[in-house]
Amino acid sequence: MSRNKLIEAVDAKHVREKPPKFRVGDTLDVHLRIREGDKQRVQVFNGVVIACKGGGTGETFTVRRIVGNEGVERIFMLHSPSIVKVEVLRSGKIRRAKLYFLRDRVGKARKLREKRVRHLRTRSKKNAKSNDSSADEKQRELAGVQG
Repeated sequence: MSRNKLIEAVDAKHVREKPPKFRVGDTLDVHLRIREGDKQRVQVFNGVVIACKGGGTGETFTVRRIVGNEGVERIFMLHSPSIVKVEVLRSGKIRRAKLYFLRDRVGKARKLREKRVRHLRTRSKKNAKSNDSSADEKQRELAGVQG
């Protein structure tokens, strides 16, 4: 067994089966398991993802938040067992891979525009027919008014 295959075999044990799905610019809640002595608790770190790096077990993401008018950044290992869950609160509309420019922004300028997500509605056949017939009736009414 070569060295690379040995490393891949060890890495495969520690990689999460379903890593959380998020992108740079998203606002996240990262739930962390914190051990204090013999007690455990879950602490939430809320902020904007400004960078993602690496791959495999060494994949990391950087989250930035503002606390007391001071910027705080924290780097998390994606496959760390101390991360309980990651929730995406909103998706930001961005055009960069790294958002380090947010470090220099102050006030409302540090906010990102929110990405609008369109959900496709699926209709059942019964509803589709009734909606189509009502749409046809509306078109006939408009044609009658115009003509």
